[in-house]
Amino acid sequence: MALIECKFYSEVLGLSTSMTVILPQQTTTQIGMQNVTHGSLHPTLYLLHGLSDDDSIWLRRTSIERYVARMGIAVVMPQVHRSFYTDMAEGGRYWTFISEELPALARSFFPLSPKREDNFVAGLSMGGYGAIKLGLRKPEAFAAAASLSGALDMAHHFMNGEDPAKKSKEYELIFGQEDIAGTPNDLLWLLREAERSKGAKPLLYQCCGTEDFLYEDNQSFRKACAKTSLSLTYEEGPGEHEWGYWDTKIQDVLKWLPLGK
Repeated sequence: MALIECKFYSEVLGLSTSMTVILPQQTTTQIGMQNVTHGSLHPTLYLLHGLSDDDSIWLRRTSIERYVARMGIAVVMPQVHRSFYTDMAEGGRYWTFISEELPALARSFFPLSPKREDNFVAGLSMGGYGAIKLGLRKPEAFAAAASLSGALDMAHHFMNGEDPAKKSKEYELIFGQEDIAGTPNDLLWLLREAERSKGAKPLLYQCCGTEDFLYEDNQSFRKACAKTSLSLTYEEGPGEHEWGYWDTKIQDVLKWLPLGK
């Protein structure tokens, strides 16, 4: 595998930013690793970080490079700060960045497949929200979207947190002063819109630990998804909001990905 720490300029954000990228490399003599590639343009997983992290975190906290070595899949891990993958009311246009500019730039830098069936997105916590939002709002671009312990009911979670004053301030910086229920930043509303759409629909995966503080958010999303015809693979079990759980579950996500389909 090739590991690339990529610094680049974003026209959308108006600043220099970064992404960490894993690229497949065919090898025969590397000790302890079996690496493969599939063709000249690689299937790609966009892997999204959580609220307190950055583009390096999946590489630092899990064995993601080792897990994908035999799959022949590239992994693109972008930096979005605390934006919730949203065009912020007071801040950068991170939704436009992640949904439009980043994939185009990544494909201009690296040999990544542009085909829908070769593109997937996953993330944890805030990144789970971003992954499902990308899957539901850009179904023509992503065949599958996976959330690990995602913040999937944002309208409820941020307006009714343990520290409402703090949460409300950050909520307003990101989403503005209006409630996001019934808008494109509300995943439950996006589920209903996806159900009504006659276009492509992504496969969805969702997992959450039963001791996670976002467990109720995940139950709300699961119940809303059950009212649609969208395909959702759901898993739960003992677990908190921590990297031991995510290191285990990202392996399940990788097995679930519809590679070659």
